[in-house]
Amino acid sequence: MSISIPRRAVLRAGLALPLLAGCQSVAPGARTGVARSEVRVTAPFAMPPIAVPDFAGRPRFDIAAFGAAQDDQARTSAALARAIAAAHEAGGGIVVVPAGTWPTGPIHLKSRVALHVEEGATLLFSSDPRDYLPAVPTSWEGLECMNYSPLVYAYDCEDVALTGRGTLRARLDTWRAWYARPKAHMDALVALYNMACRDGVPVARRDMTAGQANLRPHFVQFNRCRHVLVEDVHIVDSPFWVVHPYLCRDVVIRRVDIAAHGHNNDGVDPEMSQNVLIEDCTFDQGDDAVSVKSGRDRDAWRIAVPARNIVMRRCRIRNGHQLMAIGSELSGGVENVFVDDCHFDHDGSTVPSTINNLLYVKTNERRGGFVRNIHMTNVSATRIKGGVLAVETDVLYQWKTLVPTLERRLTPIEGLHVAGVRVEEAGFVCLVKGDAGLPVRDVSLRDVAVRTVRGTPVVTEHLIGFDDRADVRA
Repeated sequence: MSISIPRRAVLRAGLALPLLAGCQSVAPGARTGVARSEVRVTAPFAMPPIAVPDFAGRPRFDIAAFGAAQDDQARTSAALARAIAAAHEAGGGIVVVPAGTWPTGPIHLKSRVALHVEEGATLLFSSDPRDYLPAVPTSWEGLECMNYSPLVYAYDCEDVALTGRGTLRARLDTWRAWYARPKAHMDALVALYNMACRDGVPVARRDMTAGQANLRPHFVQFNRCRHVLVEDVHIVDSPFWVVHPYLCRDVVIRRVDIAAHGHNNDGVDPEMSQNVLIEDCTFDQGDDAVSVKSGRDRDAWRIAVPARNIVMRRCRIRNGHQLMAIGSELSGGVENVFVDDCHFDHDGSTVPSTINNLLYVKTNERRGGFVRNIHMTNVSATRIKGGVLAVETDVLYQWKTLVPTLERRLTPIEGLHVAGVRVEEAGFVCLVKGDAGLPVRDVSLRDVAVRTVRGTPVVTEHLIGFDDRADVRA
């Protein structure tokens, strides 16, 4: 299955850079110089094989040989860029970060390049916003814009990877101060929203780096990429969302360990991406562990690409707001999501638990889009604030008062299925608050057990087709 973005979306965005339209898979070893392996995933829906790059046997480019120095950020940044260019020009290669601490600015990957951070190595990223200029095409909470470069960034690339048992760490000196949202920041958000959703300003003219907008960059963003692998790395702290596959196809994120407790520090945010596997990861987050998204309001309706075929399995969650969130940026639609064999097991050794819900679907009257065919099985948790399943259709956060509703589009939500869940203590089991104008449909809970429920176990509003034969015990 391929992602197709209409050509008009490119023109309306005001970007001369290519998007995903018409991209086709390349046979292993053909043209790219990098072989691909297929990952097959069993799911309750037709999940296509995921093709990811295999860099076995490709030449290695050690950044030390290109002039990197552990006491010099400028030299290390330049060496990384030269090594990436050399690996790309060689038809595919592995850029190696050896043991030691290497200060750097942003890293821009190219097609057919794997950035490999060896065990004992740390890439230490600058917190000076000036190092992340010039601005690049990116997004902020579902709105496209020109902003500070993500710390690790790939745009319109094929066969890219971030691997190794080393560490990527963000220095937070500036970003921590930017976690606050003063008036200048909120005014900038309103301006961006109006450019995207009211005035139709091309993306290339939505520069959010001027003044005190303070829109923090993502840590790792793959933007409009195909065949992406993120494997084994340890990521510590983040300005914003941690790993963000945006408008990507065929993505595998495995054995990644993330510890980031700052504001908006989601672990993985697959947005308008398709055929994504997240497996064997550990999440210790200040926000959602995984949040599936598909853009905000008119900007997403313009692009018109749903998030589809996303599997999360065998993951451990130590902290986070939700184990799996859907939305609230979902205007392009979300379908075919499967969470299996994931466990929240906060042991009290880190910051106090912040987990709210295991599965949380959130939208509002402005989003439109759709949510359908969402499955969660074989999940366990200790103590959670919220419940096993929560659906809310009036989640606007600060946007409720920041901007008016320009166009009212409700979100059809149907096919939410949860089975085989065990929780020690929760605020509730199931909370569904549908919209009176468009009720939620087809929700089932089977073999769900919560030992202690602090509130009303099940609350439903505007729900059609609730499977109350489920084994819900409290």
